[in-house]
Amino acid sequence: MNTRCFAALLAGLIAGSAGAQTPSDYAGWRQREIKALSAQQIDDLNEGRGMGLSLPAELNGAPGPLHALALADTLALTPAQSAELERIVAEMKSEARRLGRAWVDTERRLDQAFRDGTADEAAVARLSADAGRLQGELRNVHLQAHLRTRRLLQPQQIAAYDRARGYAGEQGLAGSHDH
Repeated sequence: MNTRCFAALLAGLIAGSAGAQTPSDYAGWRQREIKALSAQQIDDLNEGRGMGLSLPAELNGAPGPLHALALADTLALTPAQSAELERIVAEMKSEARRLGRAWVDTERRLDQAFRDGTADEAAVARLSADAGRLQGELRNVHLQAHLRTRRLLQPQQIAAYDRARGYAGEQGLAGSHDH
């Protein structure tokens, strides 16, 4: 094939592929109340749910208080442990709801600024920093509850928790548990 034919063929292929657009992964998201959060995420944040924020604790031998309470019989929790776990959950949920709602409100204001065309560098910087700070504080609330739960439980209870949650035998869970 001569150079001119090859160049024409290549140009045709490039032009043809340029017109073939693939939809964005975000297609359909413009209808969301808050573009950066799904309805489920908004609900989870408003209700103080963990949303996977505590995975470093959960998957490294620091049980979640809510799950530990749900496994009370399996873990053979004492009445004192159950009462303390209920207190940990109540405090965690209260603070997580407060922070989650603040995060949703911040994301709503950020979204609104872009929707209204009022977003500028200073407002975007402030709202982005606020959203990040709130996410970090929320994550900390959940992680601290896992730490408190780990200190409350005995090693055999943590091992039973790991088995019940399907983590037994996985690497990374056999380390120290701060006892």
